[in-house]
Amino acid sequence: MPKTVNIYEAKSQLSALVERAAAGEEIVIAKAGRPRARLVALPAKRPKRVPGRWKGKVWISDDFDDPLPDDVQAAFEGRDS
Repeated sequence: MPKTVNIYEAKSQLSALVERAAAGEEIVIAKAGRPRARLVALPAKRPKRVPGRWKGKVWISDDFDDPLPDDVQAAFEGRDS
């Protein structure tokens, strides 16, 4: 269950609330008892892509970009072969 705080409390304790959100807690900020915003942690930064990581693990057939057989092409186009 998320912790709900009013705007005044959020202003006076913003730093602590940000730390709690960063630790995984969901904080709801309310005005006059009505929820107005949600303070949550940002998703973890994705690691940078490494060029060549899949080299030698993935291959593409020599006929990959050859035209499809007529019956398969017809099925993709939604017509009878």
